[in-house]
Amino acid sequence: MAKPKAISTGAARVGIGGPVGSGKTALLEQMIPRLIARGRNIAVVTNDLVTKEDAERIRRSGLIAPERVLAVETGACPHTAIREDPTLNIQAADDLEAKFTNLELVLIESGGDNLASTFSLDLVDFWMFVIDVAGGDDIPRKRGLGILQSDLLIINKTDLAPHVRVDLPRMVAEANEVRRGKPVMLTNCATGAGVDEVIDHLSSTVLFDR
Repeated sequence: MAKPKAISTGAARVGIGGPVGSGKTALLEQMIPRLIARGRNIAVVTNDLVTKEDAERIRRSGLIAPERVLAVETGACPHTAIREDPTLNIQAADDLEAKFTNLELVLIESGGDNLASTFSLDLVDFWMFVIDVAGGDDIPRKRGLGILQSDLLIINKTDLAPHVRVDLPRMVAEANEVRRGKPVMLTNCATGAGVDEVIDHLSSTVLFDR
């Protein structure tokens, strides 16, 4: 029997996973100003192997107060810090909740993953998995755990489809088929296309009671 999801009594915790280069940080950069514009009280945790590169990028962006961004250096396989032993990420999220009153949402970006990556339900209430069309339209057919089990699958860089000979409608159809009704959304994080729909989905499924 699948382990039930933990019920968060504080800020909702939403994971963002996906392969290196799929657009996880770009998605964060598009989501942050939109969430703030909607009046959401948010913070961010990023994961990298041995650096704080993604956290520094977000801090320098000017999109969010730098003190609302914490970095986790996993020091090993990124899967470990979000699945097998998410202690460091749990502590980072706890620290942010302790520091900022009435925090509603903590976005937790994983390090570069492969298609087998999943988030521990002890860490997050909801998780998204980002793939991109440049990786090939056969990605859904590979049926990785991220494709199958994520609460929301995001197919990013849709604008590149004609340039990399990807049949985007087929890719979407196959993603919907293997996910058996779980939502699939399309984005172009270079322009922000589709990101409002992602936030609408989070608002209705994760933040509805906040």
